[in-house]
Amino acid sequence: MQRRMRKIGVGATLAVAGVVAASALAPSANAAGKPSDDGAFAISKGFRKAVTLQGIKEHLVALDEIAGDGNRIAGSENYNKSVAYVQERLEAVGYDVDVQPFEFLYNADVTLPELERVSPSPMVFSEGSEFASMTYSGNGDVTAAVTVVGVGDASPGCEPADFAGFPAGHIAVIPRGGCTFFAKGSNAQAAGASAVVVYNHLDGMLNGTLGGPGVTIPVVGTTTQVGLELSQPSTTARVKVDRVNETRTTYNVIAETATGDPNNVVVVGAHLDSVVRGAGINDNGSGSATILEVAEVFAQQDREAKSKLRFAWWGAEELGLLGSRHYVANLSEEELAKIRLNLNFDMIGSPNYVRFVYDGDNSAFGTDVSAEGPAGSGAIEAVFHDYFAKAGMASAETPFSGRSDYGPFIGVGIPAGGLFTGAEGVKTAEQAAIFGGEAGVAYDVCYHQACDNLSNINMKGLDEMSDAVAHSVLTFANRDFAKAGLVDPAGPVSGTTTTTEGGGLHDDHDHEEETE
Repeated sequence: MQRRMRKIGVGATLAVAGVVAASALAPSANAAGKPSDDGAFAISKGFRKAVTLQGIKEHLVALDEIAGDGNRIAGSENYNKSVAYVQERLEAVGYDVDVQPFEFLYNADVTLPELERVSPSPMVFSEGSEFASMTYSGNGDVTAAVTVVGVGDASPGCEPADFAGFPAGHIAVIPRGGCTFFAKGSNAQAAGASAVVVYNHLDGMLNGTLGGPGVTIPVVGTTTQVGLELSQPSTTARVKVDRVNETRTTYNVIAETATGDPNNVVVVGAHLDSVVRGAGINDNGSGSATILEVAEVFAQQDREAKSKLRFAWWGAEELGLLGSRHYVANLSEEELAKIRLNLNFDMIGSPNYVRFVYDGDNSAFGTDVSAEGPAGSGAIEAVFHDYFAKAGMASAETPFSGRSDYGPFIGVGIPAGGLFTGAEGVKTAEQAAIFGGEAGVAYDVCYHQACDNLSNINMKGLDEMSDAVAHSVLTFANRDFAKAGLVDPAGPVSGTTTTTEGGGLHDDHDHEEETE
């Protein structure tokens, strides 16, 4: 049953419903299985030109100023100011705006965590680059001997038997893999561990979540190197975590076009919140500002839509996709059946960017790496690749992992897709040769850091990606889903480049619960 949404500010209350069935959608395909030119590229030209980088930057500047030297984390006053800014801009161009409140468990560092090797050879590790406390970690300041668990196992620390003989009071050091971080932490706690360190098996820092409360001892994630340093024989370590854990209220912002078939809805979403460390201007001011500019231009041009566009700015994504999950969970089956697709734009201005498109048809990565895209997701993917090809720009693919706000939509069978320019993953030499930038360097070196401010945006990349956003939104706004039984292209959809393993995916996003 849908809950009514409390309106904040001026304007009529909009009944925000969910939309579409998982009916397949796609551009028409030729014999080779590639989308044909249906004129959409030419049709979107004027709209793309009207959606300007200057307009997007105006919104980014506003979000950066709201954050100041702090952040825009959900549940904070600065996040509420971000909500008010988006609402005010939308209402100024004629949208009726709903602000959907929901309660959530706010969990964040009160003081920065600490991790060090006390002996042998004392070593202090850097918070934010070498380690981070896990969301929903317990609190404590522990100095104790280290015991390593599960090295060489396929699922280290995933079973209580893995801790047989574990010395009570020791700090458990466990490799990533095989189960959720919560399972590792729970098993370690039950065995008498005083703290847990989980280290990565991929490049970069493990920045994870336990998924919810329940583990009362400190739990941190680290890089591979830190884990190996702490795994040395006769190591004593110190782990300190001080997090707040309380119920707060935060908001989604929803606005939809006046025109368009209410039985055929396209949800265009981006998360509005940041992490606690900084302003979150690439992650995800870039997506939020872009869809705000697109929504404004659509209204200012007084465009007619065949499909109804529903723009959504999600809250508390960084704490577990909470806003989009709340939204989808509170739609009736009838409302869900009206949603034809979800477009998601999370991080589209990375400084060392690649033009990544989500692998909706699982042709590049497969379901062993990606979530399975509902029927029609390959069609969305094809629209993006087709656009980039016609614009003379290369595109690549990133796993359709479900680790951003399209996850709840694909979870109920709604096709989804979108764009991404990379997070903490490292750009390959092949990608640098094709897309420019620097090989061997992260796509976004400021990912989830205090330096993710206005200076962290690659304006050229954002300009390119925002044109693709505008094209896709207008293309699907012009689709008459009631008249056409659209299907995925015949054969795999692929970009104009080979796709490297990982595809720039932010594997260790704060809302990641599972280890693989």
